[in-house]
Amino acid sequence: MTRPKLGFLGVGWIGRHRMEAMLATGAVEAAAISDPSPEMVAEAQKLAPDAAVVDSLGAMLALGLDGVVIASPSALHASQSIEALEAGCAVFCQKPLGRSAAEARAVIDAARRADRLLSVDFSYRFTAGMQQITPLVRDGALGHVHAIDLTFHNAYGPDKPWFYDPALSGGGCVMDLGVHLVDLALWTLGFPEVREVTSHLSSGGHPLADPERQVEDYAVATLVLAGGTVVRLACSWRLPAGQDAVIDASFYGTGGAAALRNLNGSFYDFRAERFEGTTRHLLAEAPDAWGGRAGADWAERLARSPRFTEDAEELVRSAEVLDRIYGR
Repeated sequence: MTRPKLGFLGVGWIGRHRMEAMLATGAVEAAAISDPSPEMVAEAQKLAPDAAVVDSLGAMLALGLDGVVIASPSALHASQSIEALEAGCAVFCQKPLGRSAAEARAVIDAARRADRLLSVDFSYRFTAGMQQITPLVRDGALGHVHAIDLTFHNAYGPDKPWFYDPALSGGGCVMDLGVHLVDLALWTLGFPEVREVTSHLSSGGHPLADPERQVEDYAVATLVLAGGTVVRLACSWRLPAGQDAVIDASFYGTGGAAALRNLNGSFYDFRAERFEGTTRHLLAEAPDAWGGRAGADWAERLARSPRFTEDAEELVRSAEVLDRIYGR
């Protein structure tokens, strides 16, 4: 069988890493590369020397591709995804799919009309730890999961100016980091209804005064789900946490608990444990090359079938929660 031909739109570090993971599956091939940086293009060509280098998404789509992998700035995600889908291409997009639930919905509707596969790079789902924790939650091994604590503190801030322009980014640390946390909680529980959302956003240590001109660098939010589960979320940029990052997803049930936590401030190394009273049991631990698994999964699914799948509808559920956190 002919392998699906992919175009890679944006081949900075993340785009290139996802490209490498997809090609490593052997299920797809790289047919085109596009990036405004000649240096990034040169690095990507080391992975796919035969791929055509093009200067736009339009030129990429003119090659008759089967799929497009999008790793461009957030403001472009929705429009580029829709353009690719309307050209008959499946899409794998970096988060967020859109700057709002309305943008995410427009992409999902375009994927449904085109009958093409759509996925977003929610990579934390594919950590070895969450692959162990999620069945415990869904199968009832932890009893009724009534509380979830989610944390993502990044001691650094993004280095690109567009992250700090709400018109381009859609928001600050919630859109950048919290999106992963919200997805992780809802996905693990099977996307229950979110009945209540309260939040507090701040910038520079003060309440966010003008959300149309500034973005938050610290946020806390509480979600109340159908069935009474309470989800507490905290995320930040540049918080003095004493280490590079604090990342934690803890699930507390009536019959036990389980948690995914980063090791020694790492952005990449995690330990997952199950708790029973005061005892703990190891579920998974670093090393774990999880970063590209979401992309590899999409590539393998595309090789089996390019058609739309209903799990794409989940993507708007998380976007709707982010809208509510932002009060819009």
